[in-house]
Amino acid sequence: MTCVIICGGRVGDYHHARKYCENADLVISADSGARHCTAMGIVPDIAVGDFDSIDGGDYSRIEAAGAGIFRYPVEKDMTDSELAVEIAIEKGCSRIILLGAVGSRLDHSMSNLFLLKKMLDANVDGIIADEKNEVRLISGSIRLKREDGAFVTLLPFGGDASGVTTHGLYFPLDNAELKVGSSRGVSNRFSEDEAYIEVKDGLLLVITAKD
Repeated sequence: MTCVIICGGRVGDYHHARKYCENADLVISADSGARHCTAMGIVPDIAVGDFDSIDGGDYSRIEAAGAGIFRYPVEKDMTDSELAVEIAIEKGCSRIILLGAVGSRLDHSMSNLFLLKKMLDANVDGIIADEKNEVRLISGSIRLKREDGAFVTLLPFGGDASGVTTHGLYFPLDNAELKVGSSRGVSNRFSEDEAYIEVKDGLLLVITAKD
């Protein structure tokens, strides 16, 4: 089951974002993410948060349309985005896509990026996406289908990553070590219709990005 979580950060292309929602089994808005739902004409299945940053009109619209409301206190130990991820995991979602997860607040953007680790630990395929990027965190291996004009970046997460091997990328790696702080894995590109990426020890952020 696939869940799309719409956070309150930047969504630059609503047409692109809506495609993710149309293919989802569950849509959750996290607090002010409701404004993006309104802009896309989407009623989330669940709206979660302390609702301290949501527009009153957006809240009234999604509540009247039948969204399930999960209200939490303002003073809490989790962000609204993390609460939404927890709900999605509890409901048995095997794939979670976060939209609007990156914005002007670097602290929230970084916190959302680290939610990929929470999802990985729960054996959930987690993705942070916008119209230019898709970000995943892997241990083990992944296959990516070629996207024209896309770059592929591999960055170690939480420590050095070793045993990194790739096939189908222009600059191949063979049992390589990627060290934290090095830019060695930035801006590779597809050389075949499918790329294979493997890490034997450690975690890798796998980012497909377009200019």
